[in-house]
Amino acid sequence: MESTTTKPTVAHSGNETSTQLFEDWFDPIESRVRDQVRHFIEGLIEAELDEALARPRYRHRVKAGDVPGEGRAAVSGHRHGHRSRSLTGTFGPVQINVPRARLNTPDGKTTEWRSRVLPVYQRRTKAADALIAGAYLSGTNTRRVRRALATLFRGSVSKDTVSRVWRKVESDWKAWNARSLGDEPIVRVILDGTVVRVRLDRKATSISLLVVLGVRQDGQKLLLAVKNVGGETAEAWRAVLDDLIKRGLRNPEFLIVDGGSGLDAALAAIWADVPTQRCTVHKHRNLLVHRQRWPHWDYAAELVLIAAATDEEADIERATAQMERALRRENWL
Repeated sequence: MESTTTKPTVAHSGNETSTQLFEDWFDPIESRVRDQVRHFIEGLIEAELDEALARPRYRHRVKAGDVPGEGRAAVSGHRHGHRSRSLTGTFGPVQINVPRARLNTPDGKTTEWRSRVLPVYQRRTKAADALIAGAYLSGTNTRRVRRALATLFRGSVSKDTVSRVWRKVESDWKAWNARSLGDEPIVRVILDGTVVRVRLDRKATSISLLVVLGVRQDGQKLLLAVKNVGGETAEAWRAVLDDLIKRGLRNPEFLIVDGGSGLDAALAAIWADVPTQRCTVHKHRNLLVHRQRWPHWDYAAELVLIAAATDEEADIERATAQMERALRRENWL
């Protein structure tokens, strides 16, 4: 009688396959870089402390020629050991030894030295917080962010960490929206409404944002406000403008608008005497919507001629006449 014997070779072959699959994932470049991170960070902090003490490490007094312009020979403080701290960055978690020191004060006492490179209680770099916040804002929840960044941070980021980072971003956002604008030399204001796609309650949807840009006297643009108030109505724009004025924004010398009726009504109630110009990009888009058989590039070229014309009356008349001839050729006039 013939018998069939099943040998337990599946698990063994699976282990071999797993080993072969992941054994080539080791990256010597990543490993060496992360090994050097700790020494680099510690070197930065040690150099900062050397500058604060006005002397290098293991030297008790300063020679006359060590500090240019100063002839002091006494130290300004003393070291007293190190403390271990963990820091997580885009390079992953690392354990570093932070030096400790006491600095002399003018009243004869001492105070604890604080590093500016690594502030007290900082456990993550700003780049790491930005990466966590960006992953969260993309639409994933705290648990998924933790799993997505587990390899990079080696499991040192929990869902509670993600929540704390987001609360910090939210508080910074509120502070930015409430900052004073009284000291900003804004001479021009650009106002526009836009629609963006976001993920809310696990569904992709569109929301309307009201955006206000300011232009300083030196030509530098500055983002003044980004508001989601439910639409581009006159009431919505009026709420945005009232908030800007409440924060100290002075009356601008010039306004650039998108041509929306709600915005025009809000500006008429607040800055009716400020010169206003319709954005040429929005005007071009509105006109291109009504084109029929006319090639898009020809129509756009005609619009650019008019928009780029100088203040000389002849140039403006010539560009306008060229547009009228083209419109009559297509029986639009």
